[in-house]
Amino acid sequence: MGQRTILEVMQGATVTPPPIWVMRQAGRYLPEYRETRARAKNFLDFCYTPDLAVEATLQPIRRYGFDAAILFSDILVIPDALDRDVSFVQGEGPRMRPLEGDEIEKLDSSHVLDHLAPVFETVRRLRVALPDETALLGFCGAPWTVATYMIAGHGTPDQAPSRLMLYREPAQLEKLLDILAEASARYLIAQIDAGADAVKIFDSWAGVLDRVAFERCSVAPVRKIIETVKRERPGTPVIAFPKGAGWQYRDYREKTGADMIALDWTVPLDVAAQLQKEGPVQGNLDPLRVVAGRAAIKEGVDRILDTLAGGPFVFNLGHGITPQADPDDMAYLVDCVRGKA
Repeated sequence: MGQRTILEVMQGATVTPPPIWVMRQAGRYLPEYRETRARAKNFLDFCYTPDLAVEATLQPIRRYGFDAAILFSDILVIPDALDRDVSFVQGEGPRMRPLEGDEIEKLDSSHVLDHLAPVFETVRRLRVALPDETALLGFCGAPWTVATYMIAGHGTPDQAPSRLMLYREPAQLEKLLDILAEASARYLIAQIDAGADAVKIFDSWAGVLDRVAFERCSVAPVRKIIETVKRERPGTPVIAFPKGAGWQYRDYREKTGADMIALDWTVPLDVAAQLQKEGPVQGNLDPLRVVAGRAAIKEGVDRILDTLAGGPFVFNLGHGITPQADPDDMAYLVDCVRGKA
């Protein structure tokens, strides 16, 4: 097997130059992705068609030689597998029938893995197709973030419907988070068994929670997932990304058991350096720097490397790359990280 440097970093090693991959690296900013997307009937069909999902995952690896590929899929395949009639509306995002509190007990997770079999086939094919030195990352959405879409039926600016359920029907919300944590852990384990080297948990809406809610809705379910993964597949590294967590990043790693924490772009670099003393970190360039052009990219990359490259670190953006990014500027970013620009 080739040297998969991201796995070394997740075990605490310092690698120079640091390995790099970026969130949403398979996406609409790439013309080849848009061509592949046009071949699918809809977005879920894209995710569930291994030929297409493998191709989308490989495209940024071919173009940029990133040190990791991340499975092309979506966090909402779990509610889709729970029969929540998920769809994606062009220009508007995901839609599903809002979940009421009294419906939570009726959710049936017994067939989740069968429903998601095409995803595992994609992972198996990817491990064969990828270069030996390229790590393969699986992923899931964190229970809180997935729950916010299930409860509201769509994305909202502040996840008010889910926060209201937390305050009005806390037992029901906790039941939903438990169901999602169990299903998500099984989903990640199946990805590992299919060939994923490591897995990542995306909690994109962790930042809307106050301290008490953060502990109950973000930390506790992620800890349950990681405990299950570590118990059943010991040695598999787990990355966790509580976007917007702010100062609550401070003890998140200890409380959840994550091997590496991904930092959003609002985390100050002096804080990132303190977090790095406790273990590997990933991040955290503002994605809009890639849109802004090469001067902004160079300044941001240099600042991050000056602060974090001397410890266990994986370079990434602080959230997903945007469709407005120029693919050539992403190539420049990769060269900056690797000392070629």
